[in-house]
Amino acid sequence: MKFSEQWLREWVNPQVSTGALSEQLSMAGLEVDGVEPVAAEFSGVVVGKVVECGQHPNADKLRVTKINVGEEELLDIVCGAPNCREGLKVAVAKVGAVLPGDFKIKKAKLRGEPSHGMLCSFSELGMGEDHSGIIELPADAELGMDIRDYLNLDDNIIEVDLTPNRADCLGIRGLAREVGVLNSADVTEPAIEDVEASIDDKLSITLSAPEACPRYLGRVICNVDVKAASPLWLKEKLRRCGIRSIDPIVDVTNFVLLELGQPLHAFNLDAIDGNINVRLAHAGEQLTLLDENTVELKDNTLVIADDSKALAMAGIFGGLHSGVNEETKHILLESAFFSRNAIAGRARQYGLHTDASHRYERGVDPLLQRKAMERATALILDICGGQPGPVVEAVNEASLPVSSDVVLRRARLNRVLGIDIADDKVTDILTRLGLDVTVTESGWEATAPSYRFDIAIEEDLIEEVARVYGYNNIPDQAPKGSLKLLDSSESAIPVSRFKSELTARGYVEAITYSFVDPKVQSGLFPSQEGMVLPHPISADMSVMRLSLWPGLLGATAYNQKRQQARVRLFETGLRFIPDSDAPQGVRQEQVIAGVIAGRRYDESWLSDDSAVDFFDAKGDVEALLALKAGGQSVTFVKGEHSALHPGMTAEVLLNGKSIGYVGAIHPQFTKLLGVNGRVFVFELDLKAISERILPQAKAISRFPANRRDIAITVKDEITVGAILSFVEKIGVNQLVGLNLFDVYKGKGVEPGYKSLALSLVLQDPDKTLEEAEIQQAVDTVVKGLESEFGAALRE
Repeated sequence: MKFSEQWLREWVNPQVSTGALSEQLSMAGLEVDGVEPVAAEFSGVVVGKVVECGQHPNADKLRVTKINVGEEELLDIVCGAPNCREGLKVAVAKVGAVLPGDFKIKKAKLRGEPSHGMLCSFSELGMGEDHSGIIELPADAELGMDIRDYLNLDDNIIEVDLTPNRADCLGIRGLAREVGVLNSADVTEPAIEDVEASIDDKLSITLSAPEACPRYLGRVICNVDVKAASPLWLKEKLRRCGIRSIDPIVDVTNFVLLELGQPLHAFNLDAIDGNINVRLAHAGEQLTLLDENTVELKDNTLVIADDSKALAMAGIFGGLHSGVNEETKHILLESAFFSRNAIAGRARQYGLHTDASHRYERGVDPLLQRKAMERATALILDICGGQPGPVVEAVNEASLPVSSDVVLRRARLNRVLGIDIADDKVTDILTRLGLDVTVTESGWEATAPSYRFDIAIEEDLIEEVARVYGYNNIPDQAPKGSLKLLDSSESAIPVSRFKSELTARGYVEAITYSFVDPKVQSGLFPSQEGMVLPHPISADMSVMRLSLWPGLLGATAYNQKRQQARVRLFETGLRFIPDSDAPQGVRQEQVIAGVIAGRRYDESWLSDDSAVDFFDAKGDVEALLALKAGGQSVTFVKGEHSALHPGMTAEVLLNGKSIGYVGAIHPQFTKLLGVNGRVFVFELDLKAISERILPQAKAISRFPANRRDIAITVKDEITVGAILSFVEKIGVNQLVGLNLFDVYKGKGVEPGYKSLALSLVLQDPDKTLEEAEIQQAVDTVVKGLESEFGAALRE
């Protein structure tokens, strides 16, 4: 919206510059898009009067004039404007004047006649595009007065870009209210008196669509002179707001639109058949608009109609048939309130956008119609004459908007803005905004004025206080937040670390259902009873899993049936063990499980096609357990499990407590599970292996290490793990490395025995070990193995 700064200052005149005023409006949410002067720079142009005007002797289209500019001598000026005539007050650029574009006026001869100046048009003074004739000034214009002072051209056109919620500022009245609030200045509104009716002519009004149009005012004005000229002040105010002057009736309605924000419309009374009916259009009904385009109306379009036809699209565009023209003698002046929902989007249906629709779509004050009617009536009578009839009003109170009552809490205001604003200041801001304010113990209760549709909730009032108080006045403080790190333990091993380890070893993570086939689970775990679901998805998914193995083995069978020769899957999740002592009768345990089957390596010329065995699965489990590090005792012992092969089953013990199993699936379950070949599985308690011993720093020996190899024979049933564990604990402090590097059975070793070759690495942190000390340590190890396992040193 464009408006004249000078017009605004007639309503409210704060002691701030144009730049400061623009900044104020922008910071208050009424963004100023541009500021430009109402006229270009020029000087030396004064008010003059045409004393004589005759035909140029040598040119048909030129006239020779004598101009009185209030000086002793008349000026001879040649003029080509068609509207130049004797007695006209004009704008005269005297010799020495400088017009826009640095055009200097000099003495000249035009077709042999002297010309000591120029009579100016609006375009020549940079005041618009009108160059059809010279400026016609009012008869009371003072001769010799500088035209800039006479027309108040030291003015600016300010353009604001309003958000859709601020329709109340689509008029000088609303803008003045806003500026008054921002500067704590009083607003001086022009006095608008009711115009007494001098005739009884009137039309009745019917509201057939009261929800769309709850208020409609109409007034008959007879014997108006439509051919009268709009006064220069009216034309200038319209021009400075970006509106072209058309005729006095239209100019007045546009003026009231810009001043008060209330759209008006004037009908040719003689074109109205009967009375006024505000209704929805009939589908297919046609209307020729003022721009001479004919549209086919939709049944959702509100129209102003008489007894036989539609006259105008309500709040959007007038009709050509009922429009005011040069022959009009009597008019019906309309001032109405149309609901936003009834107008929103309707103009776009027909490819239209008008000043009226722009305002109605965003909301017009429902209490403004009578004031606008009286203001327009007075102006029309003053310019065009006529006899006004009484104002006829049709209203449906139930459909009019109701003002919102909003509660603003002081604590909420302070918390959102981050500052404390004095109560008196808040009350003053809300009151100046037009709200009916009541101070309460906790804050304020406010009733929004009729023109503020956008105030409905507490946050709306907070926004109003903030923008009027001034965003720049709110301290710029960075938000404070105390960051508290989540509790974490360096000794805790995250599940993702175990997943990464298995992924690096060629596994793929699987996610299976927590409910499994009861036949499979009862086969693998005959001595355990699972939890039966009361409403299962299907019969083969009706019990909660006791282990992750059923799901993983089902996935293995699925892949093998699709020609996958090498399967390595793992999963982490909960198993559900019925336990009467546990909450809700079930113990949920987090475990990690895996399954391998098929080839040991992917098919390649670098490797053979050997199948996986027990030690592949055991090696993967050891890799997981190695993440614990430290000196905790993890051992593999021969175990028994209902689902595993009795000769290929190991129970995993941590400090003597069972934490899982690793082994081969019993062949008797091959058909039940649908798997092919030897399948190996493992499952470990995640909670038990998720805590590790943190490494302790200690000095590294600077002295050389010494290696000694020994070969012992022991019975076949003695496990290597037991021997290695015994040697590590035997008490040889210098032992820093222990490794089994050979197992031998055959010639030279008695049947039922095996030969184990061990390497011992000895090192002292404080000195170089002597041979006697080394031998003593080796002897200690050998004697201990002899006494504990019946081992014999092999020659």
